[in-house]
Order: sequence, then C-alpha cells, then structure tokens
Amino acid sequence: MADHTPPPVDLGAANEVLSGLRPFPVAVTTVARGRRNGLISLSAGSAAIVPEAPRATISLTKYNLTHDMVLESGVFAMHLLAAAPEEALQSSLDILMTLGGSSGRDGDKIGRLRTRDGVTGSPILLDALMYVEARVVHSLDVDESTIFVGDVVAAEVFSGGSRLRIGEAWKRLPAEWIDRYERNHEPQLESARRNRGLRV
Repeated sequence: MADHTPPPVDLGAANEVLSGLRPFPVAVTTVARGRRNGLISLSAGSAAIVPEAPRATISLTKYNLTHDMVLESGVFAMHLLAAAPEEALQSSLDILMTLGGSSGRDGDKIGRLRTRDGVTGSPILLDALMYVEARVVHSLDVDESTIFVGDVVAAEVFSGGSRLRIGEAWKRLPAEWIDRYERNHEPQLESARRNRGLRV
C-alpha cells in the first residue's frame, strides 16, 4: 500500500522563499475612539490591479493592539520608510524603533512622532517616504492574524528617495534595541502558535 504521508517541509527553504516576499518594513497606523496607535509590519502590499481603484492589504497578528483597533474602526494608513539621505534614514529608524519596540498597551507611541490626521483620522507619519490611507472593505480571519483589504482613499509621496529594506534597517539598529525587540516578540509568537493550535 502506497504511503501518502506528505514529506516534511524544509522550513529553512520555505522561510527563505517567503521572507524574500517581504523586504520592506511598513509603518501601519490607525485610530479608534480617538485613540491613535501603530506598528511595523512586514506583511503588507497592493491588493488590486485596477489603477483607478487601488487597494492596500495588511496582515496584523491578533496579539497586537493595532489589530483590534483596525478591526473596530475599519481604517488604516500604510507608510513606506526612506533609506536615504542619512537624515531621512535616521528618521526611518526612529519610526521603526518607536512603533516596533513596544506595545501601544504600554503607552502612547504615536505622540513621539511627527504626524497629522489623515482623511480617515489615521495618523500620517510626516517623516515617512510615502503613504496610502485606506478604509477596510474586506477582512479574513486566518487564526493567528487578520488580513485586511482597504480601498485607498488618500495617498502622498513626501520625497523621491529609495525605500528602506528590512535587511538594511536591521544592520543599522542598535544591538540593545534588537535584543529587546526579540524578547518582546516571544509572547506574540506564543499567541500566534496558540491561535494556530500549535504547541507552545
């Protein structure tokens, strides 16, 4: 009798392929009941091919406060960060460390950054390279996270510089910040595993 057990997945290869699809860190911001928050995501992109009706997609893990706020308000802004010149890169790293280094449950993160309110009320990061702002039209629960698709309702390019890649950013971030990030990331991973029914 033939053995139909699937071969084990080469996790190294799988992660190499999938990480190559997420080169750009994206700053996601939102607002709900007057409260503003945001995070850094590597799971964001375009969700439409129709040029006159663009859509954006973000995937947010359920562990994060920003996830709950987007679920409630149905709005978000998605920002790309600048890699150059050096002053812009430093601003990008500040955004990354501010939004990626702690939880909004522990205090206001957005207040540390230069912002203005967007058309949806979502905070627009003025030191970002560019952004789109969207209203959610569809969402998909995928156990550990929710995928949100939004109609773009506003967009702006602040400068014509290059986009920051996560590999470049990681080389420039302070070692102590990376250590703290990795410690803080563990509870998120444990939550994701539980939501997927995997062993913790």
